[in-house]
Amino acid sequence: MLSILLVPALNDNYIYLLHEPNSGKTAVVDPAVSAPVLDALQQQDWQLDYIFNTHHHGDHVGANLQLKQQTGCQIVGSAADQARIPGIDISVGNGDVVKLGNLAFQVIDTPGHTLGHIVYYSAESQALFCGDTLFSLGCGRLFEGSAEQMWQSLQKLKTLPAETRVYCAHEYTAANGRFALSVDADNLQLRQRIAEVYELRQQNLPTLPSTIDQELATNPFFRAHDASIRANIGMTEQTDVAVFSQLRLLKDQFQ
Repeated sequence: MLSILLVPALNDNYIYLLHEPNSGKTAVVDPAVSAPVLDALQQQDWQLDYIFNTHHHGDHVGANLQLKQQTGCQIVGSAADQARIPGIDISVGNGDVVKLGNLAFQVIDTPGHTLGHIVYYSAESQALFCGDTLFSLGCGRLFEGSAEQMWQSLQKLKTLPAETRVYCAHEYTAANGRFALSVDADNLQLRQRIAEVYELRQQNLPTLPSTIDQELATNPFFRAHDASIRANIGMTEQTDVAVFSQLRLLKDQFQ
């Protein structure tokens, strides 16, 4: 069974250490900085074998070279972003499989936040490491890709099994919840989720992982088809992509 250790970093980043006990292999997902990763490895007595990068932004690849130098690990990242991911050794794309010991992770292309964004999904462990594509109650900003691209990327993630645990790269859930409530105020499950989130944050506890099932019920960026959301933003007749695009614009402007 995969061991997953959540390592907080910077202001609101989450780095994930993944350990496959049968082989003793360990990977880190999106290491922003090296010190907390090295500390956690030492505490667990794990050796780092791989870095799994979801995209090229500095708060996801910042520790790549230092960790590689200190541990000899190999760096996995998108073939589309080879030039922008420091120290990349293994280039992957949609449908490729990355192994951590005997455990397989499927690579899924999810352009939108960046053009080369990928996510890592383990069916056996029921775990998705989705970087900045999908957040709990939100999704990533469109820095490089289009709304159409991000919408299609989210459609891929919506089809994963409902019990899949969602490990995204930032603690944005409370802020995302405030926006979600502004467009989906009648959603009882959303209100319950936000109450749980506030309670966790008051105790300085992470709100992750979420699940695909939770996101389908409460994340407005998964719910562009919803009649109530459409009515609330005055877009009852438009396409799902158009509604999604407007939601993303409203979120960008939300205070």
